[in-house]
Amino acid sequence: MRFLVTVLFLTAMTVSAQDAAPKQGGGRGGPPKNLKVLKPEDERPVMGAMRGALGQQCNFCHVRGDNASDEIPKKLVARKMMEMVNDINAKFPDGKVHVSCYTCHRGKTTPDMVPPPAAPPAQ
Repeated sequence: MRFLVTVLFLTAMTVSAQDAAPKQGGGRGGPPKNLKVLKPEDERPVMGAMRGALGQQCNFCHVRGDNASDEIPKKLVARKMMEMVNDINAKFPDGKVHVSCYTCHRGKTTPDMVPPPAAPPAQ
């Protein structure tokens, strides 16, 4: 539930990108296939949020025309990351979403591991 709330928040930021997304369900417009972490009803909003959080298109993780394929290793990493986000949020007793993909990625495929250099002091 917490993950869904995070996804819905991020989806609001990527609504226009979602409208341009190809049909779901293995790229053929049918029901989603090979879901291991997501529920079918959550797939579209979650994928839209992930696109915004990583600044990438669907084919960054998915085989073009076959979204169900696990051929691209990035898709397996993404599953682990979704599980990590769910686990972190489940540890908070207040029921609120505290982290999402965007928390670390900020529109990049690889999160920054150190903060950016400090700006020079104003003169």
